[in-house]
Amino acid sequence: MRGFAEAASPFEAVQAVRTGLPVATVDALLESGQLTAAELDRLAIPRKTLAHRRQNGRLSPEQSDRLLRIMRVLELAREVFGNPEKAKIWLRRPSKPLRDQAPLDLLDTDIGAREVEKLLGHIAHGIAA
Repeated sequence: MRGFAEAASPFEAVQAVRTGLPVATVDALLESGQLTAAELDRLAIPRKTLAHRRQNGRLSPEQSDRLLRIMRVLELAREVFGNPEKAKIWLRRPSKPLRDQAPLDLLDTDIGAREVEKLLGHIAHGIAA
């Protein structure tokens, strides 16, 4: 799953979201261990809806947008921490700058994801949060 957000140009990503990402994208993300089924269910795509989406093989544009947002933040966290396991732990640990919420828990909204990205930017540049 790593690299989709990096490899695609913004315009290719827009088109992929509009068309709907393949359900296989979800499967690869879950298989990689970056996100659990329960987290995916809570943040982006309820399991019941996902089961229905498997029939046509594509996510809706809205689901694709949410999933791509989560993937983008997961990739950024891995880059900042330089280690997938450290990123995974950080994403699930409550953070004072995020009002004691775990970064992952904020990824269900765009504004929450922006706050997590901002904090990761501060960490990457050594700015105290």
